[in-house]
Amino acid sequence: MPSGQGGNPTVPPRPVASAAPGAPPLDERRREKGKKRKKGKKSLVDQEAVAQNISRTLATLKAPVGKKGVHRREEGPTFREVQEEQRRVEREREKTLVRVTEFVTVSELASTLKVPPTQIVTFAFKELGQMVTINQRLDFDMIELIASAFGFQAVKEEEYATTQTEQPKDADETLKPRPPIVTIMGHVDHGKTSLLDYVRKANVVAGEAGGITQHIGAYQVTLKDGRRITFLDTPGHEAFTAMRARGAQVTDIVVLVVAADDAIMPQTIEAISHAKNAGVPLVVAINKIDLPTANVQKVKQDLLSHGVVLEEFGGTTLMTPISAKKGTNVDALLDQILLQAELLDLKANPDRKAQGTVLEAQLDPGKGALATILVQTGTLRVGDDFICGQYSGRVRAMYDERGGTEADAGPSTPVQILGFEGVPEAGDSFLAMDDAAAARDIAQKRQRLEREAQHRRSGRVKTLEDFMAEAAAGGVATLRIIIKADQGGPAEALADALAQLSTAEVKVEVVHRGVGAITESDVLLARASGAIIVGFHVRPDSNARAAADRERVEIRTYRIIYEAVEEVKLAMEGLLAPEKKEVVLGEAEVRQIFKIAKLGTIAGCFVRSGVIPRTGRVRVIRNGVEVYDGTLASLKRFKDDVREVREGFECGIGIENFNDVKVSDLIESYRIEEVARSLSATES
Repeated sequence: MPSGQGGNPTVPPRPVASAAPGAPPLDERRREKGKKRKKGKKSLVDQEAVAQNISRTLATLKAPVGKKGVHRREEGPTFREVQEEQRRVEREREKTLVRVTEFVTVSELASTLKVPPTQIVTFAFKELGQMVTINQRLDFDMIELIASAFGFQAVKEEEYATTQTEQPKDADETLKPRPPIVTIMGHVDHGKTSLLDYVRKANVVAGEAGGITQHIGAYQVTLKDGRRITFLDTPGHEAFTAMRARGAQVTDIVVLVVAADDAIMPQTIEAISHAKNAGVPLVVAINKIDLPTANVQKVKQDLLSHGVVLEEFGGTTLMTPISAKKGTNVDALLDQILLQAELLDLKANPDRKAQGTVLEAQLDPGKGALATILVQTGTLRVGDDFICGQYSGRVRAMYDERGGTEADAGPSTPVQILGFEGVPEAGDSFLAMDDAAAARDIAQKRQRLEREAQHRRSGRVKTLEDFMAEAAAGGVATLRIIIKADQGGPAEALADALAQLSTAEVKVEVVHRGVGAITESDVLLARASGAIIVGFHVRPDSNARAAADRERVEIRTYRIIYEAVEEVKLAMEGLLAPEKKEVVLGEAEVRQIFKIAKLGTIAGCFVRSGVIPRTGRVRVIRNGVEVYDGTLASLKRFKDDVREVREGFECGIGIENFNDVKVSDLIESYRIEEVARSLSATES
């Protein structure tokens, strides 16, 4: 028996797993295992916490404003969104914005607003109480009202930025009396230039083509007592509306010349309206009182009916009956002008840089660009730098109206200036500058703005309305014209006069107008645009003449504006489609029908009236209704072919391609005549 003899069996010991050789002791292994378990559990908790934090943040951002414990951050629009919104608003505003210049015509305004001109004419008559025509110029106030009525906002298109050239207002102590600027207005041949001729003691009329003033003349007259008056002589023809408007804008007093033997004329009424719009006082001179047909009292009554109330009728308008040819009462008229000037208390500061207005501009062959400047304030001296319109320059020489040189020119003095870089537009503002570089910078900026404005006017994208308008006017004939003149005023006036000749069937389009001689480039432009060239007081040079012969371009030159307008009117009448007029030649009655083989039906007829010619067209009339219209196949008298059959004779008639002739039908012979039409008949 094994050991443990005492009778109790021995319990075998629990087997112990033996550790792998090199393994750490058991206690160490247990400690490491606990560490790993704790470490893994901690990592899992951190990830859950991160996910919860993210969810909580997102919920905070999405929570509505005002929820307790939650504050939402208000995010405004980004800078890009603000810019985009501004651009969108600007685009919407631009759609309803129309840029116009003052004194545009009804036709031009209708084209800009994309509405028929008749709607504008109707609106002006019904709403504004104004009778306007399609070629009438409108002032900006009326343009603004009409544009707003059609859902647009009118903006006056300023050609140049004038902020850099604005001058400070003169102090009262620096102002000194200046001569009055007097504009002479009135109808053609009422004696405006003759009056000025007597005052100046110079024959101005002899220098004007046809005795008609073609330009704005500016003259300064010194009276016996040393006082001076500046006169502006504006043309009286209706074509010079814009030129007279410019004359009224720079004037202090308007002398309205009315012929005593001719009453009030359309241009007289127009001159009155110009003076009233400019806000300048009127002095009436009733001329030609030496004529036996003069009726001064009738002229006074006519003036009263047009709102001009003379002093003798209780008004404020001065009046003098004169005779410009004999000089009767001219001195009294000058005294009235000076009296009116004293009431106006005209003053200007001569001790500053000159400021004025361009009355006229031309391109002299020997001197270059010349402009007549009316100095309104300050003193202009030779050598001064200036800015005028879109051109800068330096005064190299100054001339008076008789061609004499001047060293300086004070307020209210008209002078011709040499030293322009280009030909300015009549009506441009003139300003002397201290710095030549600043004047050049302003001129370059204005030229850039003018190019952009011209590109915007000419490079406008066509819309559907444009194509529809062109389609509707498919039969309109267009006479294209290029105008070149010796001065800017006549070029503008001629363009206005020709544009007013346009009708519904024939349209005048002024492709280009400019100042100076007709050059080869003008001929090439006319060739490209299919235009004719109208020269006013200018001639083509040798190169231009050769180019015109080569390109077959027509050049017409004129010295009187009436002739130019009349010849263009005749050319336009040639473009009118002739009027077709039907002339009935004769009538024959069918009395018997003959059917002949290979010939068809022959009508035996009796000529009731007129003559039936072999070559005329005929129509078959049955019971008053036309059943056929065609030509004759044959015309016979007995067995002979004849050229015509006269009234009272019988004949046989065969009608081309028509055999359904019946007894009692009438065969009427006729022809279509083309009659040349005139523009006056078209307008009526």
